[in-house]
Amino acid sequence: MKRSTVLTALVSAVALFAAASRVTFPKAVSTIPPRSFEFTSIVHVVAMPPGSHELRLWIPLPYQGTDAYQSISGLRIESPVPYRIGHEPVYGNRYAYIAVKASRVRGPFDIRISFHARRFEHRVSLRQPGGLPPMSTEARLQTARYLRPDRLVPINGQIGELSAEQTQGVTQPIAKARRIYDFVIASMHYDHNGTGWGHGDAIWACTAKHGNCTDFHSLFIGMARAAGIPARFEIGLQLPADSHAGPITSYHCWAEFYASGTGWVPIDASEAWKHKQKINYFFGAIGVNRLMFSLGRDITLVPAQKGPPLNYFVYPYAELDGAPFSGVTYDDSFRDDAAPAHAAPTAQGN
Repeated sequence: MKRSTVLTALVSAVALFAAASRVTFPKAVSTIPPRSFEFTSIVHVVAMPPGSHELRLWIPLPYQGTDAYQSISGLRIESPVPYRIGHEPVYGNRYAYIAVKASRVRGPFDIRISFHARRFEHRVSLRQPGGLPPMSTEARLQTARYLRPDRLVPINGQIGELSAEQTQGVTQPIAKARRIYDFVIASMHYDHNGTGWGHGDAIWACTAKHGNCTDFHSLFIGMARAAGIPARFEIGLQLPADSHAGPITSYHCWAEFYASGTGWVPIDASEAWKHKQKINYFFGAIGVNRLMFSLGRDITLVPAQKGPPLNYFVYPYAELDGAPFSGVTYDDSFRDDAAPAHAAPTAQGN
């Protein structure tokens, strides 16, 4: 089959409420050098079972859109089957989309995706002289989606009551968010024990009081939204801080909340739990040892998948004849750019 060529033009439109991150706000001075690296993902697709008709595959591509802390260049997609770049309009996520008839594919095949990434520290100054101004009408429109619940992140009932309890007597959004952040870190512990963790179910996290990064940040986001603070979910891959090349074996997620006069403020509650000495750092900053792939929860792709909206989108998703298909695996790896010793990436803040 004809090899697809590398796409050079990408869709530039983004949703109105995702555009809020384009607004320029005062930033804290970064003390961490950016991290530059080459990323490669090889997606393995098994031979389709006899009698099947069509495979549809969505492979996430690195987030570019409005994120000023991540620069992507040199995207290359090598595929033995035709593909096109898809764009999900609500959050601005992008992906390689493949629809192929089983009759045209006789055996397994691989898709290789590579690009160059440069990741910057995202650090926000939380000091605002004279207090914070009220949120403008434009900002309210831009952040409206991030005040609504997700399927696994309610903002009423138990989550709403807990949010009201923890933020009682506090009026400023940043102070409210800090109360919630401190509560999540104090009340939960990070582990992969048992079942139920990893789905980002805020009620489960609130009850079980443990889990991974999705559980920590789902609880934070639900409580923040219940307190009237726009908050959003970001997910990607974690780069080893002590290695310059090798496989990437785990995803990582974090959150941002919006405060008028400050903009989007990053937090990483699960990393703060693991590195207690950096609790203050991770409220308002995240480091360079990560690669963002998508924004938001409950994602409906374009063209739409037959199954329910995706809980989150960091790995390839496939459907065979309209049903979720598990015959897709992937190998992710990275290699840092060659750099002088004084410019080597640092593990600080991540």
